[in-house]
This record gives sequence, structure tokens and C-alpha cells, in this order.
Amino acid sequence: MMDDRILARLAAIDDDTAPETAPARVKSRIYSALVQRLAEDAPLRPLTASRADGEPLCVFERSLTLIPADQITSRNPCRVCHARVLGERLERAPIFWPGCPYASFHRP
Repeated sequence: MMDDRILARLAAIDDDTAPETAPARVKSRIYSALVQRLAEDAPLRPLTASRADGEPLCVFERSLTLIPADQITSRNPCRVCHARVLGERLERAPIFWPGCPYASFHRP
């Protein structure tokens, strides 16, 4: 019964109406939670491997790739980065670093 009402409402939505996207703050919080959850289950992929595959790295991640220890480069530098804090609390956070996932959420 409830499903029928939901489906009827969805069918009534005009095709020209674009769905709203989540605010950048919400995207940032979800990203942080997902990466933290991944790090709890197993070590993250080393930044050196990501860099070798051509993945974009932020300025802090690139500096960590200069350290040869995989236990350091397998950590999540976003947990201590102020871009994460800004991204999770401000809607138009002033984050401009290339390769930063939080910056990509806050682009206009």
C-alpha cells in the first residue's frame, strides 16, 4: 500500500524536473565516513600505488609519497587535514587544491 503511493508520486514527477543534489557538506561527511569505514576494515591502498596508477593526489598526499614507508602512506591523511573540517562544516568551503576530493564536492 505504501509502495503504491510512493510509486504514484514518482510517476507524477515531471521529466523536466531535475533531482536535487546533496549539499557539499553532506557529500563531504559521507565521503569521510566511507573512507574511515574502509580504513577500519583493512589498510588503505598505499598512496604510491595510487600515484603510479595516475590517480590524482592532493598536495599533502603527494608529499607523503616521498616517504618510503608503506605504513605511513597507507593511512588517510584527510583525517588530519583542515580541508576535511572545512568541507564538512561549510557549504562553499574555500578549498582549491587539485586532487582534493573535498574541493571537488565544493566546486560550483
